[in-house]
Amino acid sequence: MLQKLSISNYALIDNLEISFDQGLNILTGETGAGKSIILGALSLILGQRAESRYFFNQQKKCVIEGSFKIGAFHLKQFFEDNDLDYEAETVLRREISADGKSRSFVNDTPVNLNALKALGERLIDIHSQHATLEINDPEFQLLVVDAVAKHDELLDSYRSKFRAYKKAISKLQQLIDESDKAKADLDYYQFQFDELEKAGLSADEQELLEQELYSLNNAGEIKRNLLGAFYLMEEGETSAIIQLREAGHQLLSLEKFNPQIAELHQRLNSTVIELKDIATEIEIIEQRTHTNEVRAEEINTRLSLIYNLQKKHRVNTNAELLQLQDDLSGKIQQAVFGDEAIEKLKEQLNIDKAELDKLAAKLSANRKKVIPLIEEQVLQTLAEMGMANSNLKIELSSTAGHSSPLGGLGADGIDVVRFLFTANKGHALAEMSKVASGGELSRLMLSIKSLIAKNTALPTIIFDEIDTGVSGEVANRVGLIMQRLAENLQVITITHLPQIASKGQSHYFVYKDEESATTYTRIKQLGKDERILEIAKMLSGDNPGESAMQNARELLNS
Repeated sequence: MLQKLSISNYALIDNLEISFDQGLNILTGETGAGKSIILGALSLILGQRAESRYFFNQQKKCVIEGSFKIGAFHLKQFFEDNDLDYEAETVLRREISADGKSRSFVNDTPVNLNALKALGERLIDIHSQHATLEINDPEFQLLVVDAVAKHDELLDSYRSKFRAYKKAISKLQQLIDESDKAKADLDYYQFQFDELEKAGLSADEQELLEQELYSLNNAGEIKRNLLGAFYLMEEGETSAIIQLREAGHQLLSLEKFNPQIAELHQRLNSTVIELKDIATEIEIIEQRTHTNEVRAEEINTRLSLIYNLQKKHRVNTNAELLQLQDDLSGKIQQAVFGDEAIEKLKEQLNIDKAELDKLAAKLSANRKKVIPLIEEQVLQTLAEMGMANSNLKIELSSTAGHSSPLGGLGADGIDVVRFLFTANKGHALAEMSKVASGGELSRLMLSIKSLIAKNTALPTIIFDEIDTGVSGEVANRVGLIMQRLAENLQVITITHLPQIASKGQSHYFVYKDEESATTYTRIKQLGKDERILEIAKMLSGDNPGESAMQNARELLNS
């Protein structure tokens, strides 16, 4: 339910705050006082588009905030799907700046306008005299039947399995398409795979071969410099090692004079040993280094093969070629063995389809069972509101066996619902929008939603002057129906009829404050005496007499 609505800087409203009660809330006021402005502001937090030209002050931003109790509406999944924090008391806020930029929030978390609208539609249902689209919507009509059938658990189970079934069908089509393509390209894939497999590639082969070829191509320079280094270190008459040995002899003769010289002599000997090892390794490398044109040619041939394969497949490394080889192997396997996976999935789909058919048949049976009850109760409620000659027929047709990929199954089963109606005796039944006036459609919608509210949790319903065209006893009956509806959900009604206004649990009066230089829209909740006066004015005008006051008291007491 809508607990509180705050409006700042919108149309004739500078700042306004309304706290609503749980049952039937009545809004009255003169035409043009601002009742529709309040609804317009409310629609902003329900995701409607906004224009800054409607701002009260063009220099300030417009802020609309609504606080809702949502515990009964099973919305946790919606919050999880939209990555929002779920709160039993949820706040929707919309901020619109003077330049037209808009920001939306749910529990202080920013959301896009589509998410705000999707949530708003689950919390508030605004119905006006001319809002006939919903009542003619097959999805809404099916919702009415399902609400009375009370098979939520069965319907949820069907929907869950149906979503999985649709995904499996998409997966099957994907497998078939991939298998067909793989078969068509099998020879091409096999040729490419064989070429790569024959090459016998390894991940680090290219780098090793390139390094070896570089050494072979520069073998002469390498050998020459290694020989030079070895000569300087060990073979020359003044080689480094010979000179260091001579230095060692000099230190040896001095050890007796200074203990530190002995330590230095030992360190020098260690250095000589290390240099001899280095010289030996240089000699070994030099002896192994030689030109080998045959080996160089082999490496060039191998690298040429690798480079050509990389260029052909538009990659840069052997690792990528090996990955491509694995991918080709997978495609070949799919072409050869893909039919097995397809047949296995088809078998599972047949099992799933049979289970869905059973669930859909149960749903259909439940719906057929409650249709006479819906027709009877809606017509009974219409008769209470002065439409005793109305007739309602609910047709339930089946899509079972249709030659579609889903075999006639839909998101809610195999049923298509169609409401046919006439408000007049002797007239043929037809779609409701074609045979009913705005006032008749409004009373029909009221009847239907009264029925739904007995069986399931509905969002807050706002009726915007749907009582146009009724008066007297019919208006009184419409008010009684609204009062009854409000036993199960929150109802907010904008009305000009005293018979309906008197039925409210809470009564709010919308008026223009014109005492200052600027006109403001204001709202206040009326006390008992104020309600009597307001209803009396609705009965007889601005200066009601005692008879009107007494009539107002009787309406309230009734």
